[in-house]
Amino acid sequence: MGVICIPLGIIGFFLLISLRVLKEYQRGVVFRLGKVIGLKGPGLIFVFPVIDQLKKVDLRIITMDVPPQDIITRDNVSVKVNAVAYYKVMDPKRAILEVTNYMYATNQLAQTTLRSVLGEATLDQLLSERDEINSRLQDILDRATDPWGIKVTAVEVKHVDLPVEMQRVMAKEAEAERDRRSKIIRADAEFQASKKLSEAAVVIEQHPVALQLRYLQTLSEIATENNSTIAFPIPIELMKPFMDMMAKRDKQ
Repeated sequence: MGVICIPLGIIGFFLLISLRVLKEYQRGVVFRLGKVIGLKGPGLIFVFPVIDQLKKVDLRIITMDVPPQDIITRDNVSVKVNAVAYYKVMDPKRAILEVTNYMYATNQLAQTTLRSVLGEATLDQLLSERDEINSRLQDILDRATDPWGIKVTAVEVKHVDLPVEMQRVMAKEAEAERDRRSKIIRADAEFQASKKLSEAAVVIEQHPVALQLRYLQTLSEIATENNSTIAFPIPIELMKPFMDMMAKRDKQ
């Protein structure tokens, strides 16, 4: 009885170590004596010990940080730029067979592509045309990693670190631009005000009594806002009716 239990125990042990569980987002590339025999998973799979080797591949989207790269732009400005890339394995078999380590290879390719693409752009383009640069990076990486069975879904430039001297120059440019806009706004306001004053002068010229009404309105405003004594010139035309009345009374 003991002799029978030993082989059964060995068989059970080999069965136990031959079972693998792959999750829904995983696939297994199985090598048998060094040759790929196919993909397995998800779920419970059987792998022969000793003669079979299993390589697990994650099919989820992988977020990869691209380390900061020292870049010299086309207009000779030295900047440090980092980025983030999103990719996923579309063909697990090619990802294992075509490249030694697809994660490391994709990261290295992203670094060289980042330096190459941004080195062809000027600093203004790097700061203002971020969407176009991201799209170009994604397209280049996607085409380069396609033979590995990898799909690059997006690449985003995260941060552009400018030298201190360049930050000062850009701050001065921004200040000068704000000052220019302020002067244009003030000049435009003065131009519009002068047009209105010109129109008002035409109206007063055609209707002199309008000037007298304006005098009276100004007097009313001053009396409301200030309590001090103010000497205000009164137009002779405003006093003429009273002077005529006094002259008629003297003749009588």
